[in-house]
Amino acid sequence: MRIAMLAPISWRVPPRHYGPWERVVSLITEGLVARGVDVTLFATADSITRARLVGVCPRPYSEDPSIDPKVWECLHISAVFERADEFDLIHNHFDFLPLSYSGLVKTPVLTTIHGFSSERIVPVYEKYDGRAYYVSISNADRHPRLHYVATVYHGIPLEEFTLRREPGDYLLFFGRIHHDKGAREAIEVARRTGERLIIAGIIQDQEYFAREVEPYLNERIRYIGSVGPDRRDEILGGAKALLHLINFNEPFGLSMVEAMACGTPVIATPRGSVPEIVVDGETGFLVRSIDEAVSAIARIKELDRARARLHVERNFSQDRMVEEYLRVYKEVLRMEETKREGSARSSTAATSPLYDERPWGSFTVLDEGRGYKVKRIEVLPHKRLSYQRHAHRSEHWMMVQGTGKVTLDGREIIVPTGETIDIPQGAAHRIENPGDEKLIFIEIQRGDYLGEDDIVRLEDDFGRVS
Repeated sequence: MRIAMLAPISWRVPPRHYGPWERVVSLITEGLVARGVDVTLFATADSITRARLVGVCPRPYSEDPSIDPKVWECLHISAVFERADEFDLIHNHFDFLPLSYSGLVKTPVLTTIHGFSSERIVPVYEKYDGRAYYVSISNADRHPRLHYVATVYHGIPLEEFTLRREPGDYLLFFGRIHHDKGAREAIEVARRTGERLIIAGIIQDQEYFAREVEPYLNERIRYIGSVGPDRRDEILGGAKALLHLINFNEPFGLSMVEAMACGTPVIATPRGSVPEIVVDGETGFLVRSIDEAVSAIARIKELDRARARLHVERNFSQDRMVEEYLRVYKEVLRMEETKREGSARSSTAATSPLYDERPWGSFTVLDEGRGYKVKRIEVLPHKRLSYQRHAHRSEHWMMVQGTGKVTLDGREIIVPTGETIDIPQGAAHRIENPGDEKLIFIEIQRGDYLGEDDIVRLEDDFGRVS
């Protein structure tokens, strides 16, 4: 398997201090190389990796103002796609821009969506939904108008973090200094509890820092700048608790996992991915106000720091993340092979393609003969087929993955995995996937005409009413 790993160029891979996307890229890349996978990393030229490195951009543009981001982003991305035929798969961590190249190459493109900076970028993802493949980094960060092949949580190298069973004597804010991340809220908790507070992170919003942080700095509330790998373990592990009192929907939040790996509990606002990462009352506390956060500080001693570490070992290790991405790669390549087989079959049997994509998912013809046809049908999460009827055939459905919600002549019927339902000739019917993963079922058609045009659509979510 030959993988092209496309990293951002805002920071080096791995980053010197800040750069969460670049950090994840590094962990995936090195984990794949350790497993014998042939990886070519496209990153800044000063990046450090055991993979084959292609560095068009000499330095990260966030560290060197002379680097024009637009110019070097174009050169960087084009370098990957101009060599696309050398790879089995391109794994894109560069947000939405590389998707605009994906229709020009045959190599499949898998994009890890690290979050949505704005709703304005979603149309690009929508345009290539179905051509490219998407991975979310938390279930909460899935966009309702997009389809995903998997959710893969970030993982960290456990050996870089030391469990400290006894708490230190300070609270910690660890993240970019911005309203979204709640630095001002952390300061308020420290002032009301009388606890020491260390603030660590890059200043992303200078005005916010000058207005909401700097006036409150003193001997008990200290800002120590951005913390790199050399001090991360020490600073995170020495804290009583990490304060993550965010004002936005967190896509993932690496600092929460890193803190818990040191045994440090997390006191966080339950927005976005936070409830997927922090176990309330076990690895930290989920709070909805400053008052609740203040109360949680008094309960820190109730928590077992070793349990927080165990939670990370079980759910957020680098090894687990890399293994899950390997499974995703294999699934994407399997789907691509199915598409190619479908294209070959459709060129000789246009009236009955082996594989076809629809707005709700896809189907594959497994077998057909005189008076019968067998299909494997996949319905994407929260999608449904049209409400329709057939004049010339009956159908028999068996659910093999997921649970189908079937409407048959106006009556709703839940059909779980392993169960079947018959659709009589002429009956109005539809099937919906109410779940978060693909619904797969086998359809057996019987009748005197089995063409795809034997459909009368009564209702349809995609404007195809007959």
